[in-house]
Order: sequence, then structure tokens, then C-alpha cells
Amino acid sequence: MDNKELENEIIKIKERNKKVELDKAWETSWTRKICICVLTYIVVVTYSHLINKINNIWLSSLVPVIGFALSTLSLKLIRNVWENRKK
Repeated sequence: MDNKELENEIIKIKERNKKVELDKAWETSWTRKICICVLTYIVVVTYSHLINKINNIWLSSLVPVIGFALSTLSLKLIRNVWENRKK
């Protein structure tokens, strides 16, 4: 490996490290936690409104699934805004 290749490898490693650090910061950020809470609240309020009109086990079983989906979403748009503010 010559010096140029070595420099390129170091640059790639540094860029990867920045991305990993940003990913970790996002996963533990209050922005992400608050957004998940707000989205979950909206789903539960909507669900509660619907369930009073329809008593259906299939519908009521959706709540934990939707909650799980929300908790694993990366919230891409909000994350992009958050990342741009961190840079």
C-alpha cells in the first residue's frame, strides 16, 4: 500500500466513525424520543376513538404492533433535520 492509498483508507475510517457517532447520538437523542412519544400518543388517541365505535379484537390487536413500528422507525425526515443541526 502506498501513502495515497493509506491516506484514503484513513479518510474512509474517519468518515465511517463520524456516521457511527451520529447514529448513536440520534438513537439516544431527546428529539427522537419525543417524536416517538407524540406519534404513539396520536395513534392511541385515534385508536381509543375508533374502539369506542367498533369493538373488534383484530383492531385492538393493532395497537402494540403500531407502537412497536413507531419505536423502530428512524423518523427519516426529522432525523435529517436533526443531523443538519448537529453538523
